[in-house]
Parts: sequence; structure tokens; C-alpha cells
Amino acid sequence: MNTKKLSIIFAGTPEFAVPALEKINLAGYEIKLVLTQPDRKSGRGMNIKKSAVKQKSIELGIPVCQPEGLNNNIEVINKIASKKASILIVVAYGLIIPDEILNLFNGHIYNIHASLLPRWRGAAPIHRALEAGDGETGITIMKIVKQLDAGPMIRKEKVSVSEEDTTEILSKKLSEYGASMITTLLENIEKGKVIKLEDQNEKNVTYAKKINKSESIIDLNDSPKVLCQKIRAFNPFPMININFEGKNLKIIKAKIYNKEISINLAPGKLCLYGDDLLLKLVSGVIKLEEVRLEGKKTMIASDFIKGYQVMKINSVNH
Repeated sequence: MNTKKLSIIFAGTPEFAVPALEKINLAGYEIKLVLTQPDRKSGRGMNIKKSAVKQKSIELGIPVCQPEGLNNNIEVINKIASKKASILIVVAYGLIIPDEILNLFNGHIYNIHASLLPRWRGAAPIHRALEAGDGETGITIMKIVKQLDAGPMIRKEKVSVSEEDTTEILSKKLSEYGASMITTLLENIEKGKVIKLEDQNEKNVTYAKKINKSESIIDLNDSPKVLCQKIRAFNPFPMININFEGKNLKIIKAKIYNKEISINLAPGKLCLYGDDLLLKLVSGVIKLEEVRLEGKKTMIASDFIKGYQVMKINSVNH
């Protein structure tokens, strides 16, 4: 392998993968081809939309390939092989990469994963870390193996999780860490440094299953703490929501309310105490700070109160 001039095939799709693509390019490594998922219909108008990685690749002048799948895709396999690239880097690509492609890189196949492996292998590590109330998460750079996210680890970086972090905020933070870490790895490979590998402890594995839209339906049996974790985890998608006067009301931001509503109010009901917009749960209360009513823009609770009738209460139990 020529350690003077590494060349890269980059596979990634969402916004999370963009900083790594940019940083590798900025560091002067030749990205010979970008693999990204096909353009998809999205948004209210269901318009065809390019992936964030495709948009950035076009901007950087890097060739893009968008197969629907890679298994037995001789045309794409031959295209990748013809590039004679040194290294494959995968960041939230979203498609399984078969052995016929992995075998082209002489073991130099690396993945940026948004958790401290072996915790949260799988599709939604950031969401699940927030949902579980993890105080820290991070990035793991690992070698790719056949089993999902089970490869030997090269480097891990811890990142603290704050009370204000949503999946959107934490994704941006972690993507920048991952970009710096993968660029450092490339520099070390180029310098001929020995890359140490650490096997994952299978006893400590947890799985971050894919987010399902049905998880947006509020569970009024959740404690205020668990519900607030879910609200942060499912922002920006799929958003925890409640029914308000027959319309869908998404909860964008909320906090635990450390007082009990004194009147007998059904769980799921909104009420107003002073300037506080409160939601009664089976056990406990949360204070809503930002909401989005179906067909409307996101608004802070004080603006929502001005526009919509919410039952007022006169006292709470401290």
C-alpha cells in the first residue's frame, strides 16, 4: 500500500456523514468515489431530495454512485474495483456492504459509529442513548466485519450528554468528533504507524433498534424523567405528540415539573398554572416549553397559550 498517497472510497448518506467527507477532502486525501443512497421523496410535498452526502459531494466535485443495493451488483462492484482506492470509509451509509466490496481494500475498511461500543450497536445509537438517559456517549472508529457493528475498535472518544441535548444537537456534536478522529486515523496510516485493535466485549452489547414512527405516540404511564428523555431523543424525528382538540400537538421541548396538580385531572390533559403550560401524566407532571400544533410552526409555550384555550388551575401541591 502506498503510504505517501492514500485514496478513499467514502460511503455515507445523512447529514451526520458530511463533516467526515469534508474533513477528509480538506486534509488532501483523494476521494475517488462516494457511495450514497438513491434520491428519495421526502417532506410535505414529497419532492425528490438528494442525500446530504450527495449534495456535498457535488459541491466538492466528487463522483457519486447511488445503487439501490450492493449484493450481486456486478456493475457497481466493478466500478469500485476500477478506482483502485486504498481505503473504504463508511459513515451511516444505510446499506449492507458485501464481502466482494470489502475484500477490495486489503483490510482497510473503517466505520465511524455514534456510540461507545459495544453499547448501542445498530441503527439509532444517538436516539437510544438519549432515551435511556445515558450521561455520556461518544464515537467509536472500528474495522468493518460481517456482523453488524461488531468489528474490532481502533479509537473511542467520550462525549458528555447535557440536559439540553436532542438527537439533532448531539448528532452535530458527534459528527464533528468522528470527522476529526477518522482524519487522524488516515494520517497515522499514511505515516506507517501500527494501528492497534481492541475486540469488543460481547457481554456488554446493547442494541439500538431503528426508530419507528409509532414511538411518537405519548405513553402517559412514563415517569416525567423518562418522558423528557424520549422528547429529547425523538427530536427532530418522530417527535412525541399528544392530541389537543382533535389535532396533533408535537412536544418539542419539555422539563420535569416538581409539583403535583392538586385537582383531579385526567392524564393527557393540558392545563395552565400561572404562565406554566403543564401536561398531566398518570404519575407526575411535565412542563411544556416548546410545541408545534398540526399545520402550524413551532412556538414557545407562552405564544401557544395566547392563541389557544387551555384550562386554568389555581393551585398545585408543592
